[in-house]
Amino acid sequence: MLHALDLTFQAAKTPWQAVSKNDNEAIERTPHGFAQAAFQDILAALPIVTYEAGETVIADGSRTGRLLILKNGTVTVLKDDKEIAKVAEPGAVFGELSVLLDQPHTAEVRALGTSQFHIADATALLSQNPTAVLYVATVLAQRLDVANHALIQLKSQLQTGEPHNVVAKTVGRMEQLLTGGGASLVYAGYPYDPFA
Repeated sequence: MLHALDLTFQAAKTPWQAVSKNDNEAIERTPHGFAQAAFQDILAALPIVTYEAGETVIADGSRTGRLLILKNGTVTVLKDDKEIAKVAEPGAVFGELSVLLDQPHTAEVRALGTSQFHIADATALLSQNPTAVLYVATVLAQRLDVANHALIQLKSQLQTGEPHNVVAKTVGRMEQLLTGGGASLVYAGYPYDPFA
């Protein structure tokens, strides 16, 4: 039931799965099998770049024009020196919002340990490869779907007058769910954390 949905991460074979803690209802699915398999072939043809612990992968405010897909490792997403996410799932995409929205990156991505990324010129890859577009669109659509479920839960909590700490916990879970590619309320362009 949505009114009692407790969103948590559960060990999954892919970075795009989240489940309800209460009833194990899948609320996010892996990208369409074709898109995922075909995208793996594309990734194999891309160069790989390695970042060591502490190195900046994407600088806040920069415009790299690159699309980075995590091969392995762990990164942190920072906004104003505050960690808003940790990402360790192979296949996580970084830089897509900057390219698609034609705006500078809105957060810093920093390697926490040795991390490897498939790297591509985003415009070239997305303009020449429909499979890459489908993969990125699917990842973004799934983030939106999960955010919608969490937003319904949040709205219900606000309407029933839940305490601030319960609402803040739901907002935190929303941020975790949106960070499959490194997004959060603040990272996504929201000017401030309304529940801080």
